[in-house]
Amino acid sequence: MTFKPISDIINTSAPRDSQEIYGEPENFFEIEVRNPVTHNSGGNPYTDYEIVCRTNIPAFRKRQSRLRRRYSDFVAFRKILEQESTRVIIPPLPAKIILTSNKFNDVNIEKRRQGLEKFLTTVSSHPLLQTESRSLIEFIQNDQWDPKSHV
Repeated sequence: MTFKPISDIINTSAPRDSQEIYGEPENFFEIEVRNPVTHNSGGNPYTDYEIVCRTNIPAFRKRQSRLRRRYSDFVAFRKILEQESTRVIIPPLPAKIILTSNKFNDVNIEKRRQGLEKFLTTVSSHPLLQTESRSLIEFIQNDQWDPKSHV
């Protein structure tokens, strides 16, 4: 008996005559924290993370953005959000890694990446922050974001 690939037996492609086409949802917002990169700048290593955002929410200037942020940027951003929005409880960030010997291992970096993504997803999906927080939009979409300009 000869074996055939499952794709030869089952047609997994969409029917060509399908008339069902879906449009873009009225409001969508996707955010992802990914691709951590550790830098060793002058003996002071740090890791930054890529933030990718896709949205059609009118408050956001760009439909797509991609930039990099360090953990310290997230710390400053969280403080700004707490000062800016007294009606919203801002979730915690993943804990700071104290032991420098474990700080940059892959497991810790991935745990931090997941925690930062959870934080950013939670904060950016909040309806009040999406529409009223200039700091949120700047943090997610402005390459030149400076926490000092929001104090």
